[in-house]
Amino acid sequence: MPNIKGRSLLTLKDYSAEEIEYIIDLAIELKNKKKANIFEKHLANKNVALIFEKPSTRTRCSFTVGAVDEGAHPEYLSKNDIQLGYKETVEDTARVLGRMFDGIEFRGFSQETVEKLAKYSGVPVWNGLTDEDHPTQVLADFMTIKEKFGYIKGLNFVYCGDGRNNMSNALMIGCAKMGVNYTVASPKSLEPDSELINICRTYAKESGCDITITDDIKKAVKGADIVYTDVWVSMGEEEKTQERLSILRPYQVNSEVMGLTEKDSTIFMHCLPAVRGNEVTNDVLEGKNSVVFDEAENRMHTIKAVMVATIGN
Repeated sequence: MPNIKGRSLLTLKDYSAEEIEYIIDLAIELKNKKKANIFEKHLANKNVALIFEKPSTRTRCSFTVGAVDEGAHPEYLSKNDIQLGYKETVEDTARVLGRMFDGIEFRGFSQETVEKLAKYSGVPVWNGLTDEDHPTQVLADFMTIKEKFGYIKGLNFVYCGDGRNNMSNALMIGCAKMGVNYTVASPKSLEPDSELINICRTYAKESGCDITITDDIKKAVKGADIVYTDVWVSMGEEEKTQERLSILRPYQVNSEVMGLTEKDSTIFMHCLPAVRGNEVTNDVLEGKNSVVFDEAENRMHTIKAVMVATIGN
């Protein structure tokens, strides 16, 4: 069994496939215990700081409920509650919080900020989302996939839409680590960063999967086990709304696209919140192949597992 006690979770680049699978399996175990009303309080007497520069439904609720379930006290800190990065340096804030809390969650803009928090706080730091990455979401996605298929390695995963946003980045890293064939279907202007593609292809070579980048959504989804999408306009990019709507319209996940997989077992995934009628049609989001609300619930179970594994008693 891997030991990740004391580790931060900033990106899945830092984790092996075995460690990722360990967190997923622990999350499934904790989910089953919660359903059976068994709470072992692995985080008794622990305090966790929840720093939010960006608002959230699933991330905030997942960390709060997960912490309370396991006996910890979660302290929510919005950008208006602390002086992170403007009246006080990130380094100084990190050193203060690290003396008061056992773990720190950060959801905000800069990957550099979450890395500094980890470097200077002296306690595990968990990335709840940055502009570059979203590792806790990917853990929930993989947990959901394992629940539906019974396994992860070897499946065909297709992401449709903005190929250079944080979700696409995080999923490509996770799939490459876990041996999942990963395809991005996006306009050429929104393809993932070439450096990240090369890094992920190195992981993929080790795990035995393929990374494919294409602008042809119809070819991309053929044979897909999972079709995934995300909002077309990320937080902080609202001024690009009309441009994104125009170039991403052909990448909408609708019933025609789902039919092109030629598999009745293909599942549809979305990290939420969704803009129905943009990146996905209502009938797909509400359809029998949609697992988006299982996925949303599993944010809490996987986040709980991360906290238990890294700071738990």
